[in-house]
Amino acid sequence: MKEVYDFLKKCGTYYLATDDNGQPRVRPFGTVDLFDGGLYFQTGKVKDVARQISANSKVEICAFNGSEWIRVRAEAKEDDRREARVHMLEAYPELQAMYSPDDGNTVVFRLVNAEATFSSFTAAPRKVTF
Repeated sequence: MKEVYDFLKKCGTYYLATDDNGQPRVRPFGTVDLFDGGLYFQTGKVKDVARQISANSKVEICAFNGSEWIRVRAEAKEDDRREARVHMLEAYPELQAMYSPDDGNTVVFRLVNAEATFSSFTAAPRKVTF
């Protein structure tokens, strides 16, 4: 999991795919956090992405670092603990202008049942699960 975190963190931007009633939706994301033994991302409850994850928790993430890419297939489960929201916002202080742990909008999701595939044009794909 730490290897996946490090890869996504280094990329800065990754792309999160969700299902919107059978229509794939992909958007750029930048939050990734390790907390309480899990890999997390953050968004706002008022956003379509949060609604889509609530309806279907299966997500995929893709990122490219210039020579290698990663695909992460997982389920995104909301972690409603205040401590998880605080940890995320402390990791991304620039978000504190828009979000706070107690605003009723900040939501953090933990990736569970995850399989990450590291790929490149020069090596065989490598999988890790967490």
